[in-house]
Amino acid sequence: MKPLSFIIITYNRPDDALELLQNIAGLDEAASLLEEIILVNNRSTVSYEKVQAYVKEQSTLPFKYIEAPENLGVARGRNFALQFATAPLLILLDDDAVLQNKDALRQTIQAFEHIPESSTDIKRETAIVSFKVLYYDTLAMQQNALPHKKYKKYKDRHSFYTYYYAGGAHAVRRNVLDQIGYYPEDFFYGMEEYDMAYRILDQGYAIQYNDSIVMLHKESPLGRKPASEKLKMMWVNKSKVAWRYLSKKYFYTTALFWSLQFLKVTGFNLKHYFRGWKAVLAIPGKEKRKKISATTMAYLKKVEARLHY
Repeated sequence: MKPLSFIIITYNRPDDALELLQNIAGLDEAASLLEEIILVNNRSTVSYEKVQAYVKEQSTLPFKYIEAPENLGVARGRNFALQFATAPLLILLDDDAVLQNKDALRQTIQAFEHIPESSTDIKRETAIVSFKVLYYDTLAMQQNALPHKKYKKYKDRHSFYTYYYAGGAHAVRRNVLDQIGYYPEDFFYGMEEYDMAYRILDQGYAIQYNDSIVMLHKESPLGRKPASEKLKMMWVNKSKVAWRYLSKKYFYTTALFWSLQFLKVTGFNLKHYFRGWKAVLAIPGKEKRKKISATTMAYLKKVEARLHY
């Protein structure tokens, strides 16, 4: 079996998806290192005929084009795609991106064995490698894709252990997913990476950022203002994560600070604000707590995790 598989979930972006598939086909050692390249169409409402035609034309690379049964959202979409992936290391990319460095496949394999120089006292196997993300047009670093909230301190480091990862720009060990399970299917949009990260860390693994793999993201440097419904889902889901895995005080601070952020970003959308609070306040009665161990908390403190929101 070859060491790597790609997983891409696409929705209404056929041109971007086609460019990404062409980008992958041009990577060094693609034929010898890739077990499969899986593109799941998440029930797009636009035509993907040219993407399907490109996949059919390829005879040297293991492309798989799969139609999802419905729009599964992010977490369920990834879970659907994961059932088709068999390689030991799985690369998950956003469909509006390409990889910058031609040797990205070899660098991904090597990153899993790399130990960051500043973290030699952390004795954990790397389960996830989070990639460096630059804006496609400007090549500036995408700040919100660096997997650490202390951006100025960590932005120039080549690698470091951390506590979450970029959901659309990372690779993960297949055997770790088999051990801990997949993404939470009640998260239609947002924060599923945090849920996965806490479960991975609590099994004794580490998450690593490594800038030897660079993704170019076609998002505007001005960012995308999320719709109020999506922002509400992020607020509720982050509160769920805090309730499930952290001390209760972090649930309360997360719920409060995210509610204020929601008001700020949406311009006081009170309709979704009150709906958000209704969902958040229902969490303690619906969600089981799976509080992480003291060992995991020690790791989080060592990597300077931000926990209060």
